[in-house]
Formats: sequence, structure tokens, C-alpha cells
Amino acid sequence: MTISSSRQLTRKLRLVVTLVILCSCVGCDQATKQLATQRLKNAPAHSFLADCLRFEYALNPGGFLSLGSSLPDGVRTSAFILLNSGLLVALTAFLIMKRGLTLPLFVSLAFILAGGIGNLIDRVWQNGLVTDFIVVGIGPLRTGVFNVADMAVTFGAIAVACLSLRQSSDSSGEPRSLEALSSGTRVEE
Repeated sequence: MTISSSRQLTRKLRLVVTLVILCSCVGCDQATKQLATQRLKNAPAHSFLADCLRFEYALNPGGFLSLGSSLPDGVRTSAFILLNSGLLVALTAFLIMKRGLTLPLFVSLAFILAGGIGNLIDRVWQNGLVTDFIVVGIGPLRTGVFNVADMAVTFGAIAVACLSLRQSSDSSGEPRSLEALSSGTRVEE
């Protein structure tokens, strides 16, 4: 396989990149959630690095920062599964159909997809709940409880934001859309 003068990547490389990210992220996410369930459920929190890193088991009924956790169980479970499934299908279709994405944007979106799949697996198999077990912070300043899938989504989202900021304006100074990120090393067929 060669990279042409326009630095376009083949469909085969696109598939390999996607599979590596999906398998590694979803695999690590599910393995760490299983380990957390076995070792942390019904146990006190485990603290490391002067309590900057804490492992504690939690089942999260909501989304980011427990958003939607107060909805009735059936509504919440159905809404999160359907919404997550729809967003993941749309993102998958975008990654498959959109030609000319830059490799960094493609990778960033694949991380978001992988994290979404990891948490969707939990929601489907645990009645709408997601296993969380990581807390970081210093003193009273702490994150919410999260997991490896959340880290993948966060990494992907931050990378997309950084890419869009880096490419935020063209030569005329006009803001550019996500579409404009398709310049540079492209992931093509």
C-alpha cells in the first residue's frame, strides 16, 4: 500500500485504523469495567497518589455528569439506548461515507465512536446503567466518576475541538466548518 502524492489513505487503512481503535478502546473499557465490578463493588474506594487518583465503583443511570438520571427508569433506559444507538449509527455512517476526512479528524471521531459503543454495551446489558469507577482530583476539586469509554469520548471530543480551532479560519478570516477539516492528510477510498 502506498500513500499517493496527495497523501490520501486507502479504504483498507481506514478500516484497519477503525478496527484497532474500536477493539482496543471497547476491549479495555469492558475489561476494566469487569475488573472494577469484581474488585470494587461493595468495597471502599482505593486511593493512590495522595488521593489524586481514586477507584470507586458506581453504577451511573444518567449520561455525562449524571444528566437525565432523575428520569423514570423505563423512560431513561429507552431514551439513552435509542439516543446513543442513533448517534452511533449516524457517526458510523459519517465515517464510512465521508471521503476526504483528515486522518486526525477520522481518528478523533473513531475514539468517540469507540467510547459510545463501550457505554452502550453497559446500557443494554445493565438495564440502562453504566459502570463507572475512576475519580481524579486534588483536594476538594474532583471529577465525577467515569470510565475508559468516557475517556475515549472525551479525548475524541477535545481532539475535534482542537482540530477545529487550529483550522478555525481560512485566508479570508471567515470561520470554517467541520467540513473544512478535510484538508491535509486525507482518509480516502
